[in-house]
Amino acid sequence: MNQAPQQTAPRIKVALIGYGFVGKTFHAPLISAIEGLELFIIASSDSEKVHRDYPAVEVIADPETAITHPEVDLVVIASPNTTHAPLAKLALLANKHVVVDKPFTLDLAEARELIEIAGQQQRLLSVFHNRRWDSDFLAVKTQLQAGKIGNIAQFESHMDRFRPQVRDRWREKAQPGSGLWFDIGPHLIDQTLQLFGLPDSVEGNICSLREGAQIDDWAHVIMNYPQHRVILHCSMLAAGGSLRFVAHGTEGSLVKAGIDQQEAQLAAGVRPGDDIWGQDDDPVIYYCPEGKAHSLATPAGDQSLYYQGVADALRQGAPNPVSGIEALAVMAVMEAAVAASQSGQRQVIALTEQEIAQLR
Repeated sequence: MNQAPQQTAPRIKVALIGYGFVGKTFHAPLISAIEGLELFIIASSDSEKVHRDYPAVEVIADPETAITHPEVDLVVIASPNTTHAPLAKLALLANKHVVVDKPFTLDLAEARELIEIAGQQQRLLSVFHNRRWDSDFLAVKTQLQAGKIGNIAQFESHMDRFRPQVRDRWREKAQPGSGLWFDIGPHLIDQTLQLFGLPDSVEGNICSLREGAQIDDWAHVIMNYPQHRVILHCSMLAAGGSLRFVAHGTEGSLVKAGIDQQEAQLAAGVRPGDDIWGQDDDPVIYYCPEGKAHSLATPAGDQSLYYQGVADALRQGAPNPVSGIEALAVMAVMEAAVAASQSGQRQVIALTEQEIAQLR
C-alpha cells in the first residue's frame, strides 16, 4: 500500500521593513537562512540596492503597503527607532505577527500598548534581542551556570567602539531613540537579565564626550543586586584595551576579551550554515583562586536560532524566543538608567507586580 506523501507546512511569508545597515546585515540573511521563513517583501526606497542582494524579492517603497499586504504573515520592523511602535501597531491591527528590532519602543507606555494589542489580536509579538546567541555571551553564561567561579560578586559587560568623528546619521542626531545608550544598552541589559533577572535598583551616568556630539556617546550603568553588582559600559572613544566580559566570584574570575564575530561575518558575506559561521577562537580565561590562568573553549554563536525560534513558535506553538514582557523589562531598565543619570540618584525598576510576576 502506497503511503500518501507528507505535506510540508507552507513557509511563513515575511515583510522586512527597512533595508539599512540592520535590515541588510542582520535580518535579511538570518531570515533567509530559516527553511520555514520566506523573505517575501522588503520595504525600501532603494529597490536597486535590495535587488543586488535578493533579486527575487518584491520591493515596496511604502512601509504601510508592505505591512498590510494580504499575503504577508510576519512583519519585521527594522526601520529607525521612532517608527518601531507605530509600524508595529499597524501590523498587529492588520492581524500580522510582528518582530521588532531593538530597542523595542521609545518608552514603557508604547511597549505596554503593543503588548496589550498583541494579546487582543492573538498575534506573536517578539523583539530581536539577537545577542542572546552570541559566542562571547554563551561562553560566559555556560561557565557561570556551571558554578565555575562560585558565588558571583562583580560582573562587567562592555561594548566599546572607536568612532571619534560624529557622523551625519539618525542614530547620532538629537531625537528620541537616538544615542549610544538606546543602541547598545538593550544588548547589555537583555544579556544581564537573562543571567540574573531584575535588579533591585539602577545607577547611571550617560553623557556626550565627543566634540560636536548631539546625543549621548558614553554610558556607565550599575545594576544593583542583593549580593553582587553588574557594570554595563559602552563608549565611542575606546580604540583598544577593553574586555568584553569580566566576572569575579568566590572561586575565581572569568575574562572574555574578544567579541562575537557574527556581525563581522554577516557583513563579509558569511552565512548561517557556512563552515566558519559563528566560530570564535578567542577563549574564556578562567583564573583559579591560586591565580593560575586556564583557557576554556568558546562555543560557536548562532543568531539565526532567534528566527528559528520565531518560525517554531508560529508553526508548532513553541515558546516565543523573546517575548514582549521580556523586552518591556529591558525598556524599564533603560529608562531607570536615564532617570538615574539625570537625577544623580538610584532608581528602582518601574514595572508593576503583575509584570514582574510574568518574568519569573
